[in-house]
Amino acid sequence: MIASLLVGGFGHVVTDGSLLLALPVAVLAGLVSFASPCVLPLVPGYLGYLGAALGASSGRATAVGRGGPGAVGQGVRTRDDASRGRVLLGVMLFVAGFTVVFVAFGALAGTLGGTLARWVDPVSRVLGVVVVVMGLAFAGLVPALARERRPHLAPRAGAWGAALLGATFGLGWTPCIGPTLAAILTLSLDGGSAARGALLAVAFCVGLGVPFVLVALGLQRSARARNWLRRHRIAVMRVGGGLLVVLGLALVTGVWGMWAAWLQGLLTGGGAFVPAV
Repeated sequence: MIASLLVGGFGHVVTDGSLLLALPVAVLAGLVSFASPCVLPLVPGYLGYLGAALGASSGRATAVGRGGPGAVGQGVRTRDDASRGRVLLGVMLFVAGFTVVFVAFGALAGTLGGTLARWVDPVSRVLGVVVVVMGLAFAGLVPALARERRPHLAPRAGAWGAALLGATFGLGWTPCIGPTLAAILTLSLDGGSAARGALLAVAFCVGLGVPFVLVALGLQRSARARNWLRRHRIAVMRVGGGLLVVLGLALVTGVWGMWAAWLQGLLTGGGAFVPAV
């Protein structure tokens, strides 16, 4: 159903200035969510569970095969490659799990936007205030909204367990993901289609999921990147919260609509830019 909605609405949304502005914002929101203190410290634990769920072993081969010492090295590499491959598969299933959840939320928000199309401007402005508050909470300036509420569920091992863990992660709505996701759902209302909401949710999941995959691939720089993010986690939170506040203010003041109209005019040759405030 979501696929058909995406295909049916593609011709319209591809030149939608508001959507083109929202897509990079959604990706950035996902990246900021990954770097947040609620998610980043959990990454090693998630990877460890996903590796165990699919039978990946962290140990190294010790037996000497018939081929002699050279064969041992080859066997070690083979085992390491297989283990890394299983972890990567688990992470991809994990990402798929929370993507399904977020896309469903996005499609629902887009559909709701269609219902509220007549009042989309005042609703967007009101929700802009909510986004500002969410941004302040993300930056740690609203302690009452900074409490972690995450369901603790340990799915059974196996591929379905990895996907279920991803869905659980998505449903957890930790305060660190909640503000950024709430902002994306707010942007999904503008345009009033499930296709738009689903597409923005996919962009959000790209930003959130790609770092998981890169870490699972065992890139040498991934450990350095995680350490850097840990050292600068407060700055990440401040910058991420500031971006949400700017986005919320743009929605409240109508500047977001002005930017969208300007961009759409550039793409379609629509002529002069007319402020939409």
